[in-house]
Amino acid sequence: MTSARKNDANRANARFSTGPKTPHGRARASRNAFRHGLSLAIDCDPLLSEEVDALAGKIVGDNVNPQVVKLARHVAEAEIDLSRIRALRHQIVNTALCDATYESETRSREKFALVRRCARVDGPFTPMPDEVVDFLYSYPLGPSKLAIIISDKAQQLRTLDRYERRALSRRKFAIQAYDEELRQS
Repeated sequence: MTSARKNDANRANARFSTGPKTPHGRARASRNAFRHGLSLAIDCDPLLSEEVDALAGKIVGDNVNPQVVKLARHVAEAEIDLSRIRALRHQIVNTALCDATYESETRSREKFALVRRCARVDGPFTPMPDEVVDFLYSYPLGPSKLAIIISDKAQQLRTLDRYERRALSRRKFAIQAYDEELRQS
C-alpha cells in the first residue's frame, strides 16, 4: 500500500506530464497517427472496404452462413492490411532508391562542415580544391546506397514491421476461427 505522501507526489508529478504545452507541440502530436494511415480502420476508406468485400466473397464462395461471411471478412481485412503495409515499405525504400541525389543526414552534415572549414581556412571567396568539389557532388551508389537508405529508414521500417506482425497475427487467428466455423457447420 502506498503512503499518502507518495500519492501526493505522484499526483503532483502527473500534473507536469500531460503532453505538449505549446500550440506547435500540440499540433505535431495531433498528427502522430496520420503519418502513414495504417492505424486507420479499413471501414473508414470506401475503396479498401470494397477490396475487403471482394476478397471475402472469394474466400466464402457460395456459403451464405452469416457467421462464415463475417469471419471471412476478418481474414480479408488482415490480408488487405498486410498488402498495405508491404506496399508502404516498398514505397519508402523505392522512393529513396530512385532519388539520384539521396544522401544521409550524416553525410550532408559532413559536406556542410567541409565547406565551412574550407571557407574558414582559405577564405570565403577562394575556389575549393577539386577533390573537395568532387566529394561535395558525390552521391552513394549501388549496395552502399541501399545500406545507407536502410540505415536511415530503420525507424520507419521497424514501425512497419510492428504493424506487419500484428496483421499477421490477426490473419492467423482469423483463419483459425474461419476454419473452425467451417468444421462446425
